[in-house]
Amino acid sequence: AAAAMDADASRQVRVRFVTKLPPPLRAPPTAIAVPAELSRMGLSEIVNSLLLSAEPDHQAQPFDFIVDGELVRMPLHQFLLAKGISAERVLELEYIKAVAPRKQEPPLPHDDWVSAVDGSNPSFILTGCYDGLARIWKDAAECTQVLEGHSGAITSASFINKGVETDGSLHVVTGSKDRSLRLFKFDTSVTIGSSKRIGAYKILPGHTSSIQSIAVDPSRNMICSASWDTTIKLWAVEGSEEDSDTVSVKKRRMNSDASGPEESQLEGSASSTLLGHTQCVSSVAWPEQRTIYSASWDHSVRQWDAQTGRETWNMFCGKALNCLDCGGEGSSLIAAGGSDPVLRVWDPRKPGTTAPIFQFSSHSSWISACKWHPSSWFHLISSSFDGKVMLWDLRTAWPLASVDSHKDKVLCADWWKGDSVISGGADSKLCISSGVEIA
Repeated sequence: AAAAMDADASRQVRVRFVTKLPPPLRAPPTAIAVPAELSRMGLSEIVNSLLLSAEPDHQAQPFDFIVDGELVRMPLHQFLLAKGISAERVLELEYIKAVAPRKQEPPLPHDDWVSAVDGSNPSFILTGCYDGLARIWKDAAECTQVLEGHSGAITSASFINKGVETDGSLHVVTGSKDRSLRLFKFDTSVTIGSSKRIGAYKILPGHTSSIQSIAVDPSRNMICSASWDTTIKLWAVEGSEEDSDTVSVKKRRMNSDASGPEESQLEGSASSTLLGHTQCVSSVAWPEQRTIYSASWDHSVRQWDAQTGRETWNMFCGKALNCLDCGGEGSSLIAAGGSDPVLRVWDPRKPGTTAPIFQFSSHSSWISACKWHPSSWFHLISSSFDGKVMLWDLRTAWPLASVDSHKDKVLCADWWKGDSVISGGADSKLCISSGVEIA
């Protein structure tokens, strides 16, 4: 068999390069013979030389190659053998821009572990830290606001108004080990060179143990929180102030200025509690108005009807889970990771099966976070206690890139602006890898 493989490697394969990329990046569609031992690097060189001969100003760049919906990640002769494709036919190779960060931006230093990050706003990054503070970073460069008041580590933080809706003001929710959520609202005007300290306008107590994860519903009117106390609670963003039973107005002195004015603070109570998990609920996602997904240390992923509070589906996967996210085609796939090095993807539309449809196993320790790309069906990232952030494409089992800019466990990760990967770690840094081109 080894001799046969060697003979295969010395052969040639006829290929045709096709692409959906715009014209300056389109190679001529004629079939050419290439050595069968070429893998993506060699194929990339050929495409670049074809493009260069048509356009002398062409800047060489790395490409990836897709055959029958799968990325070529081994020498062509091995790929054809593994897929049972005849080497006699002309092989159509679709090339796309290789997805990998082109640049590491300067990291953003924090005073303790960076445990939460939200990159859904193109102008501001939100981070949560074990020092009990959340921070707003304008253009990933300068800390413009510090959100204070929690008495324990922040475990989760989310923008309530996303992206373009911010119109000069930001609305944020944070969750903490102090068992409460806090809501903050502030304008984005900044004084260059100093960060403004901001207190919450509303506190949401009610959990009996640490909050682990929060998610905002698509309409931005509701929040759900997942806790170590095994419950998920739903909260209205606005409105509970009018209901006098649920509010106690507290006076508190501003931490930063004890002699300053007193500020009144509202308290809200949960509109409902979802019961069913038997251990810590580590992660929640709210992809559609009526549907919440949760992951837990009890080894289950559960689906809930947000309106009735009923559990509508569950799946046990044999591992304690730390993170989950919904994405892929129609936002209907679930990625989750936890107490082993494997990132798994399930399709809950396939009833009666607990088998993942994809498994990615290049990490060497537990997985702490996973996030689908906001506009691509194929791409997602994972972070791990092994100190790495990996970029994945559903069309291959190998990582597209492995980012190892952290010196310790990575605790959280997200996409930012569609072309950057941001991650927080136990090295007290937020790292930013930019220039990820996803067509």
